[in-house]
Amino acid sequence: MNAQQYRVAAVLSRVSPVSSPWAKMPSQAGPRWHRQPKHLLSVRTMPLDTQRLDKFLSQQLSLNQHDVRLLLARNLVQVDGQVVSQRALRINRFSRIEVEGTVLQANIPYYYMLNKPDGVVSATVDAQHPTALDLLTVPHKAELHIAGRLDLHSTGLLLFTNDSRWSEALAHPNNKIAKHYRVGVAKPLDEGYVQAFAEGMHFPFEDVVTQPAKLQIVSEYQADVWLKEGKYHQIKRMFGRFRNPVTALHRLSIGEIVLDAELAPGQSRALTQDEVNSVRRIG
Repeated sequence: MNAQQYRVAAVLSRVSPVSSPWAKMPSQAGPRWHRQPKHLLSVRTMPLDTQRLDKFLSQQLSLNQHDVRLLLARNLVQVDGQVVSQRALRINRFSRIEVEGTVLQANIPYYYMLNKPDGVVSATVDAQHPTALDLLTVPHKAELHIAGRLDLHSTGLLLFTNDSRWSEALAHPNNKIAKHYRVGVAKPLDEGYVQAFAEGMHFPFEDVVTQPAKLQIVSEYQADVWLKEGKYHQIKRMFGRFRNPVTALHRLSIGEIVLDAELAPGQSRALTQDEVNSVRRIG
């Protein structure tokens, strides 16, 4: 066996000593990840953005670039179930990465909607009030974060995910994703509200003018409002220009994701794949 064959044997035996036909050949001591259970390894957390496949393999397996190229050349690497050989392939934290049957990464993205009740904080931890996360009954809720918060006394659609790129896309101004609210107010409404919301309002504290918003009068004391931005207490402040206090604020939808009418306050469900795909990802 020449020097190159010996080097390949060492790399392969370190990657999968049980199944590799090279496993009985002399090899270097395997790195620490090698001592983990073969079906799922404990590896470093991938950055939220994408990175090159060869860099990921080098970091997770403690291999130099030459050894990584050998793995790829021998078709021992799979990404999302497909054999790959491209070193520069871009992967993300939810790409499933396997090397000769050994799973290096198998993170699963989760997406949920909750019908948030009044008096629940849009937070993961709070010392005074129950949190929206407390209402979820899924086993992996510690991984989740809230995508688009609601105030303590606001109700309706609240989204959770562990996919930061997805939640960033929800909030990204270029995506112009509209949020639909049903608003109750203390004083009667008239057409002047419709025009004022459509023209935008100047907020002196931030010295900005709000983007045009759509307001549709539902009844004398109720209106539907669609916003494509989310400034601090924006709806309450816009109605405040008319000295008309908001008495109820209920979110009905975010983009194409509509609050499930079957969910009672406090109940939740996973998003459908169509609902997940309706949010255009950044990049």
